[in-house]
Amino acid sequence: MNKNKKTTELHPLEYYLELQYPITLYKDSEGGYVAEIKDLPGCMTQAETLDEVMTNIEDARRLWIETAHQYGDNIPIPANDDQYSGRVLLRMPRSLHRKLAEGSKQEGVSLNQFFVFLLSEAITQYRIKK
Repeated sequence: MNKNKKTTELHPLEYYLELQYPITLYKDSEGGYVAEIKDLPGCMTQAETLDEVMTNIEDARRLWIETAHQYGDNIPIPANDDQYSGRVLLRMPRSLHRKLAEGSKQEGVSLNQFFVFLLSEAITQYRIKK
């Protein structure tokens, strides 16, 4: 089990049905859309239009929670930014460290700011490709 995921003692069903879970949408390569609630493992659906996929994911969320509750399974609480400190320890080759330090100096920003800039650009490109 992922230690970063928060789980709760079993509350009334209505409590869980009121929770707002982040939804991740993907464009399907064969057309249409896929929606997933990553906090609820396996809770996903697909449809041809955005309206349909949003209706379907709401139904899937409700059924996932109702089923887990019926069987007494732990139901994860929606993820939030409180779980992330913003701090990461990163080891790299000295040659890469040098190149990054030179890049940050050339841009006139701290090495930390340069990392954030590069990572932001990279994650944007990654999401565009997906």
